[in-house]
Amino acid sequence: MERSSPGHALTSHGALALRFSECQVYDATVNDRYGADVLSGDWRIPKSGRAVRTREIAAESGLVVEEMETGWCGAVVRVEKAGGMQVVHLEDRRGRSRGFPLGPGFLLDGAPVILTAPTAAARAAARQAKDAASRTASGSRAVEGVRARVASGSRIFVEGKHDAELIEKVWGDDLRIEAVVVEMLDGVDDLAAVIRDFQPAPGRRLGVLVDHLVPGTKESRLVQEARAVSRYAPYVKILGHPYVDVWQSVRPERLGLESWPVIPRGMSWKHGIVAELGWPHRTQSDIAHAWNRILATVRTYADLEPTLLASVEELIDFVTTQE
Repeated sequence: MERSSPGHALTSHGALALRFSECQVYDATVNDRYGADVLSGDWRIPKSGRAVRTREIAAESGLVVEEMETGWCGAVVRVEKAGGMQVVHLEDRRGRSRGFPLGPGFLLDGAPVILTAPTAAARAAARQAKDAASRTASGSRAVEGVRARVASGSRIFVEGKHDAELIEKVWGDDLRIEAVVVEMLDGVDDLAAVIRDFQPAPGRRLGVLVDHLVPGTKESRLVQEARAVSRYAPYVKILGHPYVDVWQSVRPERLGLESWPVIPRGMSWKHGIVAELGWPHRTQSDIAHAWNRILATVRTYADLEPTLLASVEELIDFVTTQE
C-alpha cells in the first residue's frame, strides 16, 4: 500500500545556514597568499614550518566549502557535466547557487582541497538518504504543502493512551492526510455498546485495534460479541495483535534485548517489564517515564513487529475506503 503523507521540505535553507560556520574568515594577510614578495615562500606552509598537502575529497552533497578565488562559501548541491567539463554547484546560506569547475581551488575547514566527483557508492548513499527523507515513519511517501483537512466521519479506536501515541508516531502523517482521527477506548469491556453508540455507516466506518487478541482470552470473547452486532458489520473491522500490551509490539532489540521478558502471572506486567529493564518502577510516574523511553526508540515502522503493522495498515485501508 502506497500512501502519501504531509512532510517537510527535503532541503531547508535555514538548516543549511547552521553549517556555514565551517567556512573560515580570513584577514588580508591570508587572502594575499604570497605576502609582498611572491618568491618569498609557499603560501601553503604555515608558520610552524610543517607542509600542508592539498588533499582530494569527494564533492558529496551537503559538503560545505569555500571557493578560494571568489570567496563564495556554500554547500555542495550537485555535480554535473557542462560545456565539456564537470561543474560543482554550491548553495550559500541565502539559497543562492553558483557553479565552479570541479578540481583544485577550494578550502575545507581552512585547508586547501581538490574536489573530485562523488563515487558510485557515495551517489547511491545520497539517493538512499534522499529517498528516506522523502518518506514518513510509516514508509509512505511524503507530500509537501498539504493543508489540514476537516476530519472524516470514520474513526480508529484503540485501547489506551500508549496505543494511540505509538500509532501517532508511526502513522500520524498518513492519518492526517486521510483526515482520520484515532480515539481511545480505555479497554474493550463495552465494545459492543461502543459500536452501537458510534452507529457506523457508509462514510462513517469504524476500525478497532485490540490488545492481546488471541483465542481463549477475555478479549477474544468480547470481540466476538461485538462482531455479532450484525446491523453495523459491513462498516466495522476489529483487528488486534497477540501481545499482552502494545509495548511488546516494539522490537526487543531496540531496547538491547533478545526478547521481551516473561512476567509471572499475578504480577503487573508493565511493572515487571520495567523492573527487568532495571529502570525505576515503583510509581505510576516511573511507568509513564519508562513508556516514553521505549517510544523514543521507535523511529519507523521497521522498529515494530509485523503483526501490529499488518493490523494497523489494514484498519487504515478499511476506514479510508470510500463506500
